[in-house]
Amino acid sequence: MANKETVKKAEKLVERSMSGNDASHDAAHVWRVRDLALSLAAEEGLSSSPDSMEIVELAALLHDIGDYKYVRDPSEEKVAENFLEQEGIEEIKRVKILAIIRGMGFKEELSGHVNGELGLEFGVVQDADRLDAIGAIGIARCFTFGGSRKIMLHDPAIQPRSDLSKEQYTRKEEQTTLNHFHEKLLKLKDLMKTKAGKQRAERRHKFMVEFLEEFCEEWDGRA
Repeated sequence: MANKETVKKAEKLVERSMSGNDASHDAAHVWRVRDLALSLAAEEGLSSSPDSMEIVELAALLHDIGDYKYVRDPSEEKVAENFLEQEGIEEIKRVKILAIIRGMGFKEELSGHVNGELGLEFGVVQDADRLDAIGAIGIARCFTFGGSRKIMLHDPAIQPRSDLSKEQYTRKEEQTTLNHFHEKLLKLKDLMKTKAGKQRAERRHKFMVEFLEEFCEEWDGRA
């Protein structure tokens, strides 16, 4: 685990930096990802390495600071890096934490970067973030984000985009909230990097599939 004082400062930084975000990407999301990441790390045998657990905890805490969807000022992209330097985190750890943060996004995987070289620490943090994007919490977050951006709920005439590129994914035109499940969320189960992550994803994925089936039946007046 990371130094307690550093963790407290990181938590305050998260609360300060994300206070203006909608509830899909707020501090509560970060706390869930941190807890999931540490739990997955323990299941994957990393708890015997204090350095690995420190990397996991700090990467999980800082992973959404400077998120491209919420950045208002380019300087925000350097906040996490500056924080780690100010806290005196040794360079080898600092480099790995920042590499994990920069490589976590779905858009990076669309562009062909799977980041396998970053090891198990990367896997548990990315899996934790993706677990929070699916299941009951994932459904709630998806509709919260769509509502905050005034994205259409559903339109059967607008089909989900297939074979998305990074550029297409980051462009939200002609997107519906329901299509986001097909374009991203339903794919996450098979993209989990760790055994522990894959096991947890099964239940959340199943719940999401059942929800979508019910949603479509109700939308069509069949339920």
